Amino acid sequence: MAFNGTPRPSPRWHHARTELDDFAIVSYRVPTGALARLLPEGFAPAEFTFEDGGNGALVSAVAFRDRDFHFRFLPPVAIGCGQINYRAYVTTAGGPGVWFFCTGLDHPLVAVPKWLWGMPWDRTRIDIAASWEATPARWRLEADNAACEAVGTGARSVRLDGFDGEHEWMAMLTHPTLGWYRRRDGHIGTYSIWHPPMRPRHLTAVSARFRVFEQLGLTTPDSVPHSILAQRRLPFDIHTPPLRLAAPRAR
Repeated sequence: MAFNGTPRPSPRWHHARTELDDFAIVSYRVPTGALARLLPEGFAPAEFTFEDGGNGALVSAVAFRDRDFHFRFLPPVAIGCGQINYRAYVTTAGGPGVWFFCTGLDHPLVAVPKWLWGMPWDRTRIDIAASWEATPARWRLEADNAACEAVGTGARSVRLDGFDGEHEWMAMLTHPTLGWYRRRDGHIGTYSIWHPPMRPRHLTAVSARFRVFEQLGLTTPDSVPHSILAQRRLPFDIHTPPLRLAAPRAR
């Protein structure tokens, strides 16, 4: 059964729109307990049972190049910059979604989410390149605290460990629409996005290392990605501004 995504919320004048190029979701299997210790009260890791019989959670580094980002009430801004979102798959009273640890953006506009909205964003050097027509396809990331080189598998369909089928992993890994994060003032912030269903290519890592996850105690320098899902281009709606939950959730 094909995954058809979710209905698109009606765009509002204050929402933002962007095109994401050379988009890739690099996921890692991590210990459930280690991830749980990093989450605020009320949030829990989504847990998976893997082929080796063990249980665990999943986190992802989502890397891409922003193009033509703009708020709907303003014309497109001619920027092209790299971005990396570090997220975990979680559940809370509102249902499933993603917890954002932090984001790196290679552009001075990082000041807007960082200081205006209190989001855990920082300026980071990021270079992303891809060769989609090559055989095999290639995708590469070089950043201040991350590096990944991946090649296409050529497979049209791949069974991902921990999931019953494509519809399940498509919904979980490629289409979370709700996210939460700890604001700089200690409160919990939340926002939502929308994009059409991905039609991802399956890549395999030649090499990969994301030091943010290592510093959080979730991976090691030798950790191998669980999966890499990539797409040449993906349009995105961002439902700005993000909101602050009514009260801080802290342990």
